[in-house]
Amino acid sequence: MRETPEELKELQALLEASLSRSTLHLRSIVTERTMTAEQLTRILTGMCTLALSTVTAKGEPRISGADGHFLHGKWHFGTARNAAKARHLAARPAASVAHMRGEDLGVFTHGTVEILNPLDGEPAADWPDLLAYFKDFYGDDAFDWDNDVVYYRLHPHWMTVYAPDVAKLTTTPRP
Repeated sequence: MRETPEELKELQALLEASLSRSTLHLRSIVTERTMTAEQLTRILTGMCTLALSTVTAKGEPRISGADGHFLHGKWHFGTARNAAKARHLAARPAASVAHMRGEDLGVFTHGTVEILNPLDGEPAADWPDLLAYFKDFYGDDAFDWDNDVVYYRLHPHWMTVYAPDVAKLTTTPRP
């Protein structure tokens, strides 16, 4: 868990506000089957496979996979600079991600991406720390980190969690 107390407080407020703004149908499914921000950050460790949704110039939805890392209460993910999703996100930064583990966990997030390491601009202030984390995870020589990959942080405006048995998630090793 890398979150500060303030980040946990912000994430908890987001989870509560998102659920309160959700449809009656979604609330009937999730309200008694969710978890706190602190529980969520303890479960979302390491790499979590994301289904990432972007939009084409014609407004057509596209979905693809991405390695997600939940750090400081937000999703971080990368892709090749020449990937279609990179072009989509450069032009239209709205995105949605879903992380699901069978019927045990679903984390659904909508927001706007921030490019952490732009090719032609200043990187995010925390990029050196994030880059150190990614290099530790993937290996220092996994990519040409300056030219081959682009990393994003999804700033969520809506996030909800479905977890019918939190105890199962905290006691069962992840596959």
